[in-house]
Amino acid sequence: MSEPVTQATLRITGAFWRLDAALARRRHFPAINWNGSYSLFTPVLEKWYRANVGEDFPELRQRISSVLQQEASLQEVVQLVGPDALQDNERLIIEAGRMLRQDFLQQNGFDPVDASASMPKNYGLMKMMLKFYDKAFEGLKSGATIDEIIQNPVIEKLSRARYVPEGEFALYRDGVLNELDTAFGARAVNA
Repeated sequence: MSEPVTQATLRITGAFWRLDAALARRRHFPAINWNGSYSLFTPVLEKWYRANVGEDFPELRQRISSVLQQEASLQEVVQLVGPDALQDNERLIIEAGRMLRQDFLQQNGFDPVDASASMPKNYGLMKMMLKFYDKAFEGLKSGATIDEIIQNPVIEKLSRARYVPEGEFALYRDGVLNELDTAFGARAVNA
């Protein structure tokens, strides 16, 4: 990657998608490594994203990138000492990262709904995943355990969201976002 011709090419193209054989072996497609890939066009497109997708799209994208980076560093700890050595908030990062990887970044090319998605649907998925993370973190602070949070039925709804057809997605998204408001409160978790 540091070879001069490669660096010059990267500057000219302005983007780099790092393909990852480990992701392909795990059947994660597209097998693009999110931590090793980048685009120099992100700042240029920020205004367009705000006007055409969502006012907070760049911030959501950055938060997702941050959660995935935190999850990657925690995975190294998990491989060394196991998941039981992590605190609940760290296990939440692992769970949120797993959901982002499997339920947002991964696509099923054989499924007619999941093979592609519009920017508004992707924006909705991003909002749902990050709201899960925020509300679950609040739940941890109010006394819920990570095991209670992981067993909440709303997680299954988040996992199925990518398979909801475009025409039905807005209603589904709004229902899940409303459910997330109360899913991890003290009464909801202990009920």
